[in-house]
Amino acid sequence: MAALSRTRHAIAIASAMSLALGATACSSDSEEASSENCGAYEQYQGHDGTTVTIYASIRDVEADLLEQSWEEFSKCTGITIAYEGSGEFEAQLQVRVDGGNPPDIAFIPQPGLLTRFAEAGKLKPASAETKAMAEKNYPADWLKYSTVNGTFYGAPLGSNVKSFVWYSPKMFQEKGWKVPETWDELLALSDQIADSGIKPWCVGIESGDATGWPATDWIEDLMLRTQGPEVYDQWTTHGIPFNDPRVAEAFDQAGRILKNPKYVNGGFGDVKTIASTSFQEAGLPILEGKCALHRQASFYANQWPEGTKVGEDGDVYAFYFPPIDPSKGKPVLGGGEFVVAFSDRPEVQAVQTYLASAEHANSRAKLGNWVSANKGLDLNNVANPIDKLSVQILQDPNTTFRFDGSDLMPAAVGTGTFWKGLVDWVNGKDTKATLDFIENSWPR
Repeated sequence: MAALSRTRHAIAIASAMSLALGATACSSDSEEASSENCGAYEQYQGHDGTTVTIYASIRDVEADLLEQSWEEFSKCTGITIAYEGSGEFEAQLQVRVDGGNPPDIAFIPQPGLLTRFAEAGKLKPASAETKAMAEKNYPADWLKYSTVNGTFYGAPLGSNVKSFVWYSPKMFQEKGWKVPETWDELLALSDQIADSGIKPWCVGIESGDATGWPATDWIEDLMLRTQGPEVYDQWTTHGIPFNDPRVAEAFDQAGRILKNPKYVNGGFGDVKTIASTSFQEAGLPILEGKCALHRQASFYANQWPEGTKVGEDGDVYAFYFPPIDPSKGKPVLGGGEFVVAFSDRPEVQAVQTYLASAEHANSRAKLGNWVSANKGLDLNNVANPIDKLSVQILQDPNTTFRFDGSDLMPAAVGTGTFWKGLVDWVNGKDTKATLDFIENSWPR
């Protein structure tokens, strides 16, 4: 999910206030606007008094920061951006589109869902300006995820790196534990922690209508680590069946932790509490010493309580999810949202282009808790050490990056049976039956 982007269940509806200030107002009519750098928005002028609606899964604090990030753009162009975030975004977007009431713009974190809307003729192709901005600021590997049958529909927005394990540096120092560099070392550390009387892992996969998605990330990371990126690509495109033995191997590796009562579920209960524990709350027992490890993406930095220090010498930090087979390299799993439009009004195209720009990426990054693959993002604007590490990984041309697998699959599978199947699997269903269930749901 991605950007991040999959956080609290409560629906946060936040509409930016219309300030209706054009370029002239920026220069003379308003003392507040006179301090704004409206010259940076010249190419977006001419739409004063218009409104663009945006719908996404980004909520709560992240939504507030997102709205702040385009505040100056809105003041200087006169375009009001009315934003709404929902915990039921994936399901409700389809309802709105089918009902003839789509938003102007949506931030879609699943390329599979994006493809479905595009093939149904619901999305508007990106303008030439948006396409040029996206090609300037993003690697071609990212843009292919929002290109359907040769037509480009929108640039990425926020991104996240999912191959992280969160922990407490203070706890590790006090206990004499070392950050593992291999899968075998990770399992040995888990045994060591369990032997000390602490359940090493805390896990939660509850997320409203999207319950199950955090468990799919485990499988995807382990597909990359057991089979490598080429087989991973075959798996996400159904080049190999979902119930292939190689997929079963990844499930079995994940099960060594997720279905191990010795390892989980620290701070919450037994293995079955994984399915009922919200992913937002799942890592918090680390702060209370009730668990030591929590595998979750870079965006989990937003979930720690206010005042929690994130860093190598802080209350919490994260290490790279270790490789299993060194010959497979160090692949990185990630995700993000894509800015697509259901309307092609000029003001909608202007907002879509701006959101693909380095100016917006840096505006959002300066507010904190932000990761993007935008090549124009200045690392100096990224304060959070996990975010900085994530951006470095994403901007590194040598990174073996793969997009979240469930988000690449057809929506019926990726955001349907894969999510549901993982819930059933965690709750005791065997691997073969789970894989057969998902395989049989793949669109023929």
